[in-house]
Amino acid sequence: MTTHATTLHAARAITEPVLAELRASDDAGRPTTAVTDAEGGAPLRCCLRRSERGERIALVSYAPLRRWAADTGAEPGAYDEQGPVFIHAGPCGGPAPRGGLAFTGAHRVLRRYSRDGRILGGRLVTPPEDFEAALSEAFADPQVAMVHVRAVEYGCFLYEVRRPGKPHGS
Repeated sequence: MTTHATTLHAARAITEPVLAELRASDDAGRPTTAVTDAEGGAPLRCCLRRSERGERIALVSYAPLRRWAADTGAEPGAYDEQGPVFIHAGPCGGPAPRGGLAFTGAHRVLRRYSRDGRILGGRLVTPPEDFEAALSEAFADPQVAMVHVRAVEYGCFLYEVRRPGKPHGS
């Protein structure tokens, strides 16, 4: 994982209250099943690090825009989607302070969203390109309220970054 000494933007992991819900039933309404990670390396959205061999994890369906909309009062309409994310099977304490953005060592898409939950565009970011600069570019547009950082291979949600200076909610 690539990190920077300073960061202007905060990667937001899935919060513990939401994780507690997902550990019971995911956003598709399916019961959550925990497994022991035999290999390690799964990108955990609860603590924004890769899993270690032997950890208890779960693969759940998560609707990040729906959760954000509930927090902010937006109505994303057809842009609401859900997809697979890995989380710890039990509470993990969240991300450790590390002074940089998570999961930046591979190609990523920064998908921009407006205050009402509509997609405003996206941008491919390729390492060693500066993710901080790409996020600053996204937020230079005053219409951008939030950015999803997503994996290119499968389009999976990794984390969100909200406009700097705005309250983060839960």
